[in-house]
Amino acid sequence: MRDTGGDQRRSVLLAFRSAVALHRLLDVLPVFEGDGRISRWFTLVPGSRFDLEALAALDRSGARVIDFEQATERPFDLVLTTSPKGALASLSARARALLPHGAGFNKALREEGSPELPSGLDPAFLLSDGAPWADLHGLGHAEQLSRLAEFCPPAATRAVVVGDPTLDRMLESNPRREVYRAALDLGDRTLLAVLSTWGPESLLVQRPELPGELVLGLPVDRYRVALLVHPNEIGERSRLDLAEQFRPELRAGLLLPSPHQDWAAVLVAADAVITDHGSTALYAAALGRPVLNAYDGGRELIAGTPMARLLAAAPRFTGLESVRGLDLAATTLARGPAADAFDRPGQALGLLRTELYRLLDLTPPRQVVLPQPLPVPSVPRSAAPTLAVRAEVDGQRVRVERFPAATELPIHHLSAEHPVAALAQVRSAAVLWRRPGSGRWTVSGWATHVLDELPACLTAAAVMSADRCVLLHRHRGPLTVQLAPGRAGGRIHRIDPTAAVSAVHAWLGAHPAAGLPAELDCALGPFTARLTVRPALAEELDAEL
Repeated sequence: MRDTGGDQRRSVLLAFRSAVALHRLLDVLPVFEGDGRISRWFTLVPGSRFDLEALAALDRSGARVIDFEQATERPFDLVLTTSPKGALASLSARARALLPHGAGFNKALREEGSPELPSGLDPAFLLSDGAPWADLHGLGHAEQLSRLAEFCPPAATRAVVVGDPTLDRMLESNPRREVYRAALDLGDRTLLAVLSTWGPESLLVQRPELPGELVLGLPVDRYRVALLVHPNEIGERSRLDLAEQFRPELRAGLLLPSPHQDWAAVLVAADAVITDHGSTALYAAALGRPVLNAYDGGRELIAGTPMARLLAAAPRFTGLESVRGLDLAATTLARGPAADAFDRPGQALGLLRTELYRLLDLTPPRQVVLPQPLPVPSVPRSAAPTLAVRAEVDGQRVRVERFPAATELPIHHLSAEHPVAALAQVRSAAVLWRRPGSGRWTVSGWATHVLDELPACLTAAAVMSADRCVLLHRHRGPLTVQLAPGRAGGRIHRIDPTAAVSAVHAWLGAHPAAGLPAELDCALGPFTARLTVRPALAEELDAEL
């Protein structure tokens, strides 16, 4: 039975200054799950320039909110926070607990507190009238405890290593990785996560062109790019401004996950990361993902910290070639520094429950508290209706690489979805395609109409299924293309049928008098598919489109 007796009721105030601090508190909140004795309150501690994004995040959480001034006028049994900054001393509570809001203490901000120390180790923030403000410092690793003892000994006497609840959620979610990848429509593509912290040394400030270089310079059938932005940077710019800044890249397929939960699920789904000096990369390393170092240096990163060691060990990002040559199995360099940032994997909620209930002077609930798997990411994504196609024909083998239409690489032709693509692209594309759904055309009727109306089009293709297309070529007439699925490692692999159409289009251009039927090999990304090209049957041409 659950004990909800009035004499055992406790009030917990979760105080935060920014969206990232709130997100960490939400990851900790399950320590109180199932306990009707606990009333949970949230308050925004004033004084941060990121408070608007924090308020938006709070509104999305559905939490019970109390104004900070009101919170200072009533007592709580426990104040729980993930930042020592702000007017926390004005809050009245029987006990206070402080947790980190990231993977350790890796950065120092010169404009506040002690110039060489991060706020989590700075006596200027940790002490109130010379004594520790918090009754509990929950830390992620013994290395953090050693550093706290060095810089603020009084606070270290109240510190306990409890692990990292956010990492535990990721580790719990690792078995669901294929589910996340399916939700992101990745297939066998390599997902690159570009990580940007906040502030003047962040990747978005120092190298704002990088996401676009990756999206436009890497073939879409081999790679997908996600941009993971620190909530403070989102708060500084606004979600709208960030989306508008990267609108061309989003249109070309860039993923921009939300900063609460979606980012972590995308990181679980990722194959590798490109990072600045933000500590999110330590989570990626702990998951075993290869890390590329794109940090251009500065004054914020503290030497000798786990993040500094990770960047020192990671290969340097020098351009697209460093992505193409990345060994996705090379994780040993990354795991070492990450091991110095996280301890007690899988135990954070249980250890925190013990410590927080001790402060509340309550017996914890009997049921075991487990990390909650991350939800399936809901990330808006754009399937580009127009692609720039490079094609190399070597006898009966065609290698196809496809890029967003805005790429500056030399190409063989444009392939566009009719009539979805932009009008200028429809008018200039050599290959136009569509899928069934309108019910207004037959295959031959639509293809003939397209070739009559759009003189730049040489191939009009109806994508009837994942393994069959019917096309009308301006010089070779109606053809059917059959795609055979490939099998490797116990998996079935299918290439995009629109890529097969581009392969046939290029092959017909190189061999205008080739006899039919014919068999071709289409190499797309890491896979090769066998294509059979034959004259189309009358019933295929008369099919509804």
